[in-house]
Amino acid sequence: MSGNDPTGQVTQVARAALASTPHDRLDAAVHAVDAPDVVFAVSVHGHRTVRASPGAEGLRYELGSASKTYTGLLLARLAESGHLAYDDSAAACLGPPRPPRAVAPITLRHLITHTSGLPALPRDFYRQALPHWTTNPFAGYPAHRMVDAFLRAHPRHRPGTRWHYSNFAVSVLGHALSAATRTGWDALMEEQVLAPLGLSATSTRGAGTAGDAVGHAGDGVTQAPPLRIGGFAAAGAVRATPHDLLTFLEAHLRPERTPPLAGALHAVRRPVLRRGLGKAHTHTLTWFQHPTDDGPAYFHCGATSGQQAFLGFCPGTGTAVAGVATRRFRRADAFVPTAYGVLFGAG
Repeated sequence: MSGNDPTGQVTQVARAALASTPHDRLDAAVHAVDAPDVVFAVSVHGHRTVRASPGAEGLRYELGSASKTYTGLLLARLAESGHLAYDDSAAACLGPPRPPRAVAPITLRHLITHTSGLPALPRDFYRQALPHWTTNPFAGYPAHRMVDAFLRAHPRHRPGTRWHYSNFAVSVLGHALSAATRTGWDALMEEQVLAPLGLSATSTRGAGTAGDAVGHAGDGVTQAPPLRIGGFAAAGAVRATPHDLLTFLEAHLRPERTPPLAGALHAVRRPVLRRGLGKAHTHTLTWFQHPTDDGPAYFHCGATSGQQAFLGFCPGTGTAVAGVATRRFRRADAFVPTAYGVLFGAG
């Protein structure tokens, strides 16, 4: 799973597409991505346009790290409704009181904003994962092991002081939310996010069922097995159809249309930190944020062993873009910058 920031990476193909008509832009985007299945879906003020390779539009795709936007929205929903607070200790949520750590506690906010001080993955993850690194590295690392690893972990720096992207941290957040609400992860996500938004073709359960897209390795030919997520569900388990992805993004554009989630949808758009050289990168609770002439745009990427995804929206233009592809690009990645180009040319 990854959540790379595509800022400044718009390709020559994407730039050319920006100068054409909306339908031509999407057709050019689909053709720019060399993958067995490619879909680019755009909503502008609620009017949808979808372009896809044959048979791809109705499939359900693995989102990888773009799943974190659903987890962040879930946290915001639970905080807005008073079930918990952003600054609750994650360790306290997970079980009985333990001896205090030598540093400040890691909070739920630290986990979702990648400021917990935790590494990208648990220290004991790699030994079991390396033999399956290009297929299913997460499958053999269950929930109880994730929680144990967190409770033993020593942050590399004081929580809240530095940004470091961490699948470990967001995965722990999922277990903390489940423990705090005494609700299993899949049921909690369904009850608090998926059902209120009407996302009936979105799931965190199972993998490789009928209607799921089949991923491919970097060569675009070798099939990749369906993602088995183990204890990392909160960091990468969501699978969805392109139309459900647009529904999810449209809710972020018009929060008032989903009253149960309106407060949470506004909350995940607020900037919470800046990082990088000159503090150039802005982050909300869950999204990368980039300035445009039309106001801020928000986006997140994701990848699994055989698929990639891009989610983005710009409230100033009323535009939402979902892109998915069934190939894990490792070099000369045309997918992410092309999707990013569509977001800035679709409004």
